[in-house]
Amino acid sequence: MSKSATTNLPWVEKYRPKQLDDLISHKDIITTISKFVSEDRLPHLLFYGPPGTGKTSTILAVAKQIYSPKEFNSMVLELNASDDRGIGIVRGQVLSFASTRTIFKKGFKIVILDEADAMTKDAQNALRRVIEKFTENTRFCIICNYLSKIIPALQSRCTRFRFGPLHQDQMVSRLEHVIAQESVKVTEDGMKSLVTLSGGDMRKALNILQSTSMAYEEVSEDNVYTCVGHPLRKDIESIVDWVLNESFTTAYHNIMKLKTAKGLALEDILADVHAYVHRIDFPIAVRMQLLEKMADTEYRLASGTSEKIQMGSFIAAFQIARDLIAKDAV
Repeated sequence: MSKSATTNLPWVEKYRPKQLDDLISHKDIITTISKFVSEDRLPHLLFYGPPGTGKTSTILAVAKQIYSPKEFNSMVLELNASDDRGIGIVRGQVLSFASTRTIFKKGFKIVILDEADAMTKDAQNALRRVIEKFTENTRFCIICNYLSKIIPALQSRCTRFRFGPLHQDQMVSRLEHVIAQESVKVTEDGMKSLVTLSGGDMRKALNILQSTSMAYEEVSEDNVYTCVGHPLRKDIESIVDWVLNESFTTAYHNIMKLKTAKGLALEDILADVHAYVHRIDFPIAVRMQLLEKMADTEYRLASGTSEKIQMGSFIAAFQIARDLIAKDAV
């Protein structure tokens, strides 16, 4: 690929690992799969786990290791959730690809079914027979976020690997590589916030890094949080301070003002306040009541209720907690 073509690529694609050795996480899984490939004994695979943890990158790296660039298109069929993968496609496109042998090439073909948890039960049932029938010349790799959405009959035909969220040190080393390549100015707290906000999702971390570097000259904590529209740590501290120390009306107006000025969602505020509450030394009974009330508020928000009313409920929960603490002190 020419240099001008790669400069316009999103960083998640530009820095996608090209071979198994480039992958930074899940060393035990990579070692096992490398052994399968080197011994030419690749089974049907089932990769599952949260997004951005390297599932698709792993199987694409395997395919690139087995086939040359010329062979790749004729030997690999990749179907994503955006493609139609109903029972008709399984009986048509997948079946015809799996059933045909390549005359001049040895080895097997690979069918990659990405985000397979979006496939219907009928399509999955049709697939199990195809997998069984054409094992001799085709290997299937099924990728999903939720293992429970894959029928047991398919699970039993594959070797399963769970891709967990990435560790912070793994993410930092990869982010540092991208930062060096792209000459981005990143502060220490900026790197910390990238890792914290992504929650083990490498794709998310790279996307936040790229969008922040395009919007600001420096990737700092404030700039990262502002770019993704997430409440800043100091804002969360202010909110907790208001709800515990100010009157209901003052706290309500202050939070509404902050929400409007920074375009924050109450759901994001709730999630961060929840984490913050665990760090405050509340009496156990008070903390339990607070967490229960916040859970109820979040549930009601998810059901589509009014943010303003739920804001009142959220502040009221803290005001009640404050009164309980005052009563205990007496």
